[in-house]
Amino acid sequence: MRLYHHPMSTNARRAVMAAIELRAKIDLVLVDLAKGDQRKPDFLALNPNGKVPVLDDDGFVLWESHAIMQYLADKTPGQTLYPQETRARADVNRWLFWNAHHFQPAVSILAWERVVKPLIGQGPADEMAVKRGEGLVTELSAVLDHHLAGRAWIAGDKLTLADLAIATPLSFIGRAKLPVSDRANLMRWLYRVEQLESWKKTGM
Repeated sequence: MRLYHHPMSTNARRAVMAAIELRAKIDLVLVDLAKGDQRKPDFLALNPNGKVPVLDDDGFVLWESHAIMQYLADKTPGQTLYPQETRARADVNRWLFWNAHHFQPAVSILAWERVVKPLIGQGPADEMAVKRGEGLVTELSAVLDHHLAGRAWIAGDKLTLADLAIATPLSFIGRAKLPVSDRANLMRWLYRVEQLESWKKTGM
Protein backbone atom coordinates (compact mmCIF):
# COMPACT_ATOMS: atom_id res chain seq x y z
CA MET A 1 0.00 0.00 0.00
CA ARG A 2 1.13 3.52 -0.78
CA LEU A 3 0.03 6.48 1.30
CA TYR A 4 0.50 9.88 -0.31
CA HIS A 5 1.04 12.53 2.34
CA HIS A 6 2.74 15.74 3.41
CA PRO A 7 4.09 16.21 6.97
CA MET A 8 2.42 19.63 7.35
CA SER A 9 -1.03 18.25 6.60
CA THR A 10 -3.00 17.37 9.72
CA ASN A 11 -5.35 15.32 7.54
CA ALA A 12 -2.44 13.24 6.31
CA ARG A 13 -1.01 13.03 9.81
CA ARG A 14 -4.07 11.23 11.19
CA ALA A 15 -3.89 8.65 8.40
CA VAL A 16 -0.18 8.07 8.99
CA MET A 17 -0.74 7.80 12.75
CA ALA A 18 -3.46 5.22 12.22
CA ALA A 19 -1.14 3.21 9.97
CA ILE A 20 1.58 3.29 12.62
CA GLU A 21 -0.78 2.30 15.44
CA LEU A 22 -2.17 -0.54 13.31
CA ARG A 23 1.30 -1.61 12.17
CA ALA A 24 0.04 -1.45 8.61
CA LYS A 25 2.61 -2.07 5.91
CA ILE A 26 2.60 1.13 3.89
CA ASP A 27 5.05 3.05 1.76
CA LEU A 28 4.88 6.78 2.38
CA VAL A 29 4.97 8.92 -0.75
CA LEU A 30 5.68 12.62 -0.26
CA VAL A 31 3.48 15.06 -2.15
CA ASP A 32 5.31 18.38 -2.12
CA LEU A 33 2.46 20.83 -1.58
CA ALA A 34 4.78 23.84 -1.73
CA LYS A 35 5.81 22.88 -5.26
CA GLY A 36 2.23 22.21 -6.31
CA ASP A 37 2.58 18.44 -6.73
CA GLN A 38 -1.06 18.09 -5.64
CA ARG A 39 -2.18 19.93 -8.81
CA LYS A 40 -0.20 17.82 -11.26
CA PRO A 41 -2.18 15.54 -13.61
CA ASP A 42 -0.75 12.30 -12.21
CA PHE A 43 -1.84 13.19 -8.68
CA LEU A 44 -5.21 14.57 -9.76
CA ALA A 45 -5.81 11.21 -11.42
CA LEU A 46 -5.61 9.73 -7.92
CA ASN A 47 -7.56 12.46 -6.15
CA PRO A 48 -9.44 15.01 -8.26
CA ASN A 49 -9.74 17.19 -5.14
CA GLY A 50 -5.98 17.77 -5.24
CA LYS A 51 -5.48 17.03 -1.56
CA VAL A 52 -3.62 14.61 0.70
CA PRO A 53 -3.82 11.97 2.00
CA VAL A 54 -4.52 9.37 -0.65
CA LEU A 55 -4.20 5.61 -0.16
CA ASP A 56 -3.44 3.29 -3.06
CA ASP A 57 -3.97 -0.34 -2.12
CA ASP A 58 -3.04 -2.35 -5.21
CA GLY A 59 -5.11 -0.13 -7.47
CA PHE A 60 -7.91 0.60 -5.02
CA VAL A 61 -7.56 4.35 -4.51
CA LEU A 62 -9.11 5.97 -1.46
CA TRP A 63 -9.12 9.59 -0.37
CA GLU A 64 -10.53 11.37 2.71
CA SER A 65 -8.44 10.82 5.82
CA HIS A 66 -11.21 9.47 8.05
CA ALA A 67 -12.20 6.90 5.40
CA ILE A 68 -8.55 5.86 5.06
CA MET A 69 -8.28 5.34 8.82
CA GLN A 70 -11.40 3.16 8.82
CA TYR A 71 -10.19 1.15 5.84
CA LEU A 72 -6.80 0.47 7.38
CA ALA A 73 -8.45 -0.63 10.61
CA ASP A 74 -10.86 -2.94 8.81
CA LYS A 75 -7.91 -4.59 7.06
CA THR A 76 -6.16 -5.27 10.38
CA PRO A 77 -7.28 -8.44 12.20
CA GLY A 78 -7.67 -8.11 15.96
CA GLN A 79 -7.27 -4.33 16.06
CA THR A 80 -9.02 -2.28 18.77
CA LEU A 81 -8.82 1.22 17.27
CA TYR A 82 -12.11 0.75 15.43
CA PRO A 83 -14.49 -1.44 17.48
CA GLN A 84 -16.54 -4.19 15.90
CA GLU A 85 -19.49 -3.96 18.29
CA THR A 86 -22.26 -1.88 16.71
CA ARG A 87 -22.77 0.77 19.39
CA ALA A 88 -19.07 1.14 20.15
CA ARG A 89 -18.35 1.64 16.45
CA ALA A 90 -21.22 4.12 16.14
CA ASP A 91 -19.72 6.10 19.03
CA VAL A 92 -16.36 6.30 17.25
CA ASN A 93 -18.11 7.25 14.00
CA ARG A 94 -20.01 10.01 15.79
CA TRP A 95 -16.74 11.66 16.80
CA LEU A 96 -15.13 11.12 13.41
CA PHE A 97 -18.04 12.93 11.75
CA TRP A 98 -17.98 15.64 14.42
CA ASN A 99 -14.33 16.23 13.71
CA ALA A 100 -14.71 16.23 9.92
CA HIS A 101 -17.72 18.52 9.86
CA HIS A 102 -17.17 20.79 12.86
CA PHE A 103 -13.88 20.73 14.77
CA GLN A 104 -11.32 20.39 11.97
CA PRO A 105 -12.94 23.12 9.81
CA ALA A 106 -13.02 25.48 12.79
CA VAL A 107 -9.36 24.91 13.64
CA SER A 108 -8.48 25.23 9.95
CA ILE A 109 -9.67 28.83 9.90
CA LEU A 110 -7.07 29.83 12.50
CA ALA A 111 -4.38 27.57 11.03
CA TRP A 112 -4.87 29.20 7.62
CA GLU A 113 -4.93 32.78 8.90
CA ARG A 114 -2.12 32.52 11.44
CA VAL A 115 0.18 29.81 10.06
CA VAL A 116 -0.32 29.06 6.38
CA LYS A 117 -0.93 32.57 5.01
CA PRO A 118 2.30 34.01 6.46
CA LEU A 119 4.17 30.91 5.33
CA ILE A 120 3.13 31.27 1.68
CA GLY A 121 3.15 35.07 1.57
CA GLN A 122 -0.60 35.62 1.35
CA GLY A 123 -0.59 38.71 3.53
CA PRO A 124 -1.74 39.38 7.09
CA ALA A 125 -4.47 37.49 8.90
CA ASP A 126 -8.06 38.53 8.22
CA GLU A 127 -9.20 39.65 11.66
CA MET A 128 -12.86 38.95 10.93
CA ALA A 129 -11.96 35.38 9.97
CA VAL A 130 -9.79 35.05 13.07
CA LYS A 131 -12.64 36.21 15.29
CA ARG A 132 -15.00 33.73 13.67
CA GLY A 133 -12.46 30.90 14.02
CA GLU A 134 -11.79 31.69 17.66
CA GLY A 135 -15.50 31.69 18.40
CA LEU A 136 -16.03 28.32 16.76
CA VAL A 137 -13.00 26.68 18.39
CA THR A 138 -14.02 28.05 21.79
CA GLU A 139 -17.53 26.66 21.40
CA LEU A 140 -16.51 23.27 20.06
CA SER A 141 -13.61 22.73 22.45
CA ALA A 142 -16.06 23.23 25.30
CA VAL A 143 -18.10 20.29 23.98
CA LEU A 144 -15.02 18.08 23.84
CA ASP A 145 -13.73 19.23 27.21
CA HIS A 146 -17.06 18.47 28.89
CA HIS A 147 -17.18 15.03 27.27
CA LEU A 148 -13.65 14.21 28.45
CA ALA A 149 -14.40 14.90 32.11
CA GLY A 150 -13.50 11.68 33.92
CA ARG A 151 -12.41 9.96 30.70
CA ALA A 152 -8.95 8.97 29.50
CA TRP A 153 -10.04 8.58 25.87
CA ILE A 154 -12.84 9.93 23.72
CA ALA A 155 -14.74 6.73 22.93
CA GLY A 156 -14.63 4.02 25.56
CA ASP A 157 -11.69 3.08 27.75
CA LYS A 158 -9.12 2.58 24.99
CA LEU A 159 -7.44 4.62 22.30
CA THR A 160 -9.54 4.68 19.13
CA LEU A 161 -9.56 6.34 15.74
CA ALA A 162 -11.58 9.14 17.35
CA ASP A 163 -8.58 10.19 19.45
CA LEU A 164 -6.19 10.18 16.49
CA ALA A 165 -8.62 12.09 14.29
CA ILE A 166 -9.43 14.85 16.76
CA ALA A 167 -5.91 15.30 18.14
CA THR A 168 -4.27 16.03 14.79
CA PRO A 169 -5.88 19.46 14.20
CA LEU A 170 -4.41 20.40 17.58
CA SER A 171 -0.95 20.04 16.05
CA PHE A 172 -1.34 23.79 15.44
CA ILE A 173 -2.27 24.58 19.05
CA GLY A 174 0.68 26.93 19.59
CA ARG A 175 1.33 28.40 16.17
CA ALA A 176 -2.35 29.06 15.44
CA LYS A 177 -2.97 30.27 19.01
CA LEU A 178 -5.92 27.97 19.47
CA PRO A 179 -8.05 29.10 22.43
CA VAL A 180 -8.05 25.75 24.23
CA SER A 181 -5.32 26.00 26.87
CA ASP A 182 -7.89 26.58 29.63
CA ARG A 183 -9.72 23.33 28.77
CA ALA A 184 -8.22 21.14 31.51
CA ASN A 185 -9.81 17.86 30.46
CA LEU A 186 -8.93 18.41 26.81
CA MET A 187 -5.34 19.29 27.64
CA ARG A 188 -4.91 16.19 29.85
CA TRP A 189 -6.25 14.02 27.06
CA LEU A 190 -4.03 15.70 24.46
CA TYR A 191 -0.99 15.04 26.66
CA ARG A 192 -1.85 11.31 26.60
CA VAL A 193 -2.04 11.38 22.81
CA GLU A 194 1.28 13.22 22.60
CA GLN A 195 2.97 10.32 24.42
CA LEU A 196 2.05 7.90 21.62
CA GLU A 197 4.90 6.79 19.39
CA SER A 198 2.71 7.50 16.36
CA TRP A 199 2.42 11.14 17.46
CA LYS A 200 6.14 11.46 18.08
CA LYS A 201 7.04 9.88 14.74
CA THR A 202 4.77 12.26 12.81
CA GLY A 203 5.77 15.50 14.54
CA MET A 204 5.21 18.65 12.56
